[in-house]
Amino acid sequence: MRDEFLEPILASDREVADEVGLRPRLLDDFVGQRELKEHLDIVLGAAKQRGQAADHILLAGPPGLGKTTMACIVAAEMGVALHITSGPALERAGDLAAILTKLGEGDVLFIDEIHRLSRPVEEILYPAMEDFQIDIVVGKGPAASSIRLTLPRFTLIGATTRTGMITGPLRDRFGLVARLDYYDAAELDAIVQRTSRILDVPLSDDASLHIARRSRGTPRIANRLLRRVRDFAEVRGDGTINSTTALEALRVFGVDELGLDKVDRAILRSLCDQFDGGPVGLTTLAIAVGEQPETVEDVYEPFLIQQGLIARTPRGRVAMDAARSHLANP
Repeated sequence: MRDEFLEPILASDREVADEVGLRPRLLDDFVGQRELKEHLDIVLGAAKQRGQAADHILLAGPPGLGKTTMACIVAAEMGVALHITSGPALERAGDLAAILTKLGEGDVLFIDEIHRLSRPVEEILYPAMEDFQIDIVVGKGPAASSIRLTLPRFTLIGATTRTGMITGPLRDRFGLVARLDYYDAAELDAIVQRTSRILDVPLSDDASLHIARRSRGTPRIANRLLRRVRDFAEVRGDGTINSTTALEALRVFGVDELGLDKVDRAILRSLCDQFDGGPVGLTTLAIAVGEQPETVEDVYEPFLIQQGLIARTPRGRVAMDAARSHLANP
């Protein structure tokens, strides 16, 4: 069994390497996602008992909930190497073939945003996942020939924020399909306190809970807010984060009690004031707040809908009573 290591294949994966110190290394250290942890404990335990690679795993859910972290944990638990890439980076079948041929026995290949794989790349992936073989075409024209290469048994972990965009044939080849859920305040509080210990940031329990409650159910946001509060405490205070410091820092950075930021509130104000509560089309709303429609739809709307502040209707977006109440009492 080889020692675990992280091997970023692409320059775009530098963020993964920068944040690796904050990621839990083992399944027992991971906070939240109780059901998924139980399933992985069984799947990985069975694979280790048989001395085989773990089955392929598809992780779905909004950004920032720990899909990449789970891939790192699977590799660590299995004692194998982790190779990271992303769907948009694999433009040609040869790109995927080059990665697959470098895998070692039992290695984990993590493909982020796997729903964005091109069709030719996806076709190469089918036999690789099922039979651990790939066909490579050598030469061009009439002289071209196909060579079948046998791959070591590996584990593919795919991550997606849009499960509906994954084709049926690809989804059916995963042995475990799991969805990561948003975290509650207690789980985020534990994550914030763990991060504060790693970063050596003096943090009171009350301050930690304030940050957790404004993190939109997402660990990535919780860690980001902690860093900004730390910066505020170091520049405007003595570096210690208490309840008063945390609340003032969050106010300065424009994060309100629901975790809404400047753009979130702009969307609500546009709906409530400019468009009299709606309904209004997505494109019109996006123009009103100065954002791209895709950004509004994918980044901001899910949380606003989850909080009961806006709703999607066949005629467009409408503001709920809770939105007006929140704007009246920020």
